[in-house]
Amino acid sequence: MHPDLHVLKQRIPLLDYLRRQNWTARPVGAHQEFVGLCPLHPETHPSFYVNAAKNVFYCHGCGHGGDIIRFVQLSLNLSFREALLHLKQQLGLPEPGENEALRETVDFYQQQLGRHSEALDYLHSRGIDDPRLIEQLSIGYAPGGMLYRHLICLGYPADLLMRLGLVYKGKDAFYRRVVFPCFAGSCPINLYGRSIGGAAPHRFLPRSKAGLFAWSTVGNYHEVILVEGVFDLAVLWQAGFINTTCAFGVHLTDAQFSQLSDHRDRTAFIAFDSDPAGQKAACALGQRLQRVGLSVRIIDLPAGQDPNSYFVEGASQAHFDRCLRNARRP
Repeated sequence: MHPDLHVLKQRIPLLDYLRRQNWTARPVGAHQEFVGLCPLHPETHPSFYVNAAKNVFYCHGCGHGGDIIRFVQLSLNLSFREALLHLKQQLGLPEPGENEALRETVDFYQQQLGRHSEALDYLHSRGIDDPRLIEQLSIGYAPGGMLYRHLICLGYPADLLMRLGLVYKGKDAFYRRVVFPCFAGSCPINLYGRSIGGAAPHRFLPRSKAGLFAWSTVGNYHEVILVEGVFDLAVLWQAGFINTTCAFGVHLTDAQFSQLSDHRDRTAFIAFDSDPAGQKAACALGQRLQRVGLSVRIIDLPAGQDPNSYFVEGASQAHFDRCLRNARRP
């Protein structure tokens, strides 16, 4: 059972709810059981039993049974989602919103990661195998065909899921993708999904990608390493370079540039791909950062390498540390 549903059921015991609906009953047996006339169909002989300890009901007359959510569905002719909203209104809880839906999505994808060997195999192929790092970055997996049903069952309206971009035409938008949540502080505000199949490799939700990745952690460092992608970041964090951030590409947004340059005594190390396009972008960005007062160094990797492939092919912390020491001006 999802923890939110468990808490909801505990806060509104079935027996208390029924008594507020003027249901009268008498105790039977010695195990907190009660019996009375069924509220779901006409009858003259009591056949509706409630087990207060287990918080469930069963009617021997009409054959219906279940928990408080099922009772609300049957008695008020509501869907599962509508029954959840009804009970939350009883407690004065707000209807679930965007932040809650994104947080639930992140949690759901994290739970799926360990259940799908293809996702773990993909991470291992990208050099990511530290369980602590995977948890620290909240890495998850979107198998597809499961998130929509999961969120609807928890009471999230379909129009909200479509508006967030989690669902498209009634189907999960993320399918067979390793997922990295993007946070603003502790709040998830977007998702990056990397395909492990034949689909387009990169996907975000149709909203702001936010600032630099993991900036709430990295922004406190005097020296910052900037890379292109989250897999570059992940292998560097795994090797101990926690002062690494990424902008999901070589072109920083205005917000990301402002973050990187918010302390003029910061040193920025740029570790983009070693191909001509990556090096050209690194030099251009480095010169732009120098103009606003930052100290900038360009990290040279072996030809054809990026930080992720560099570590996958056997580089160690010491190897990358040497690259840092030999970094050059733009």
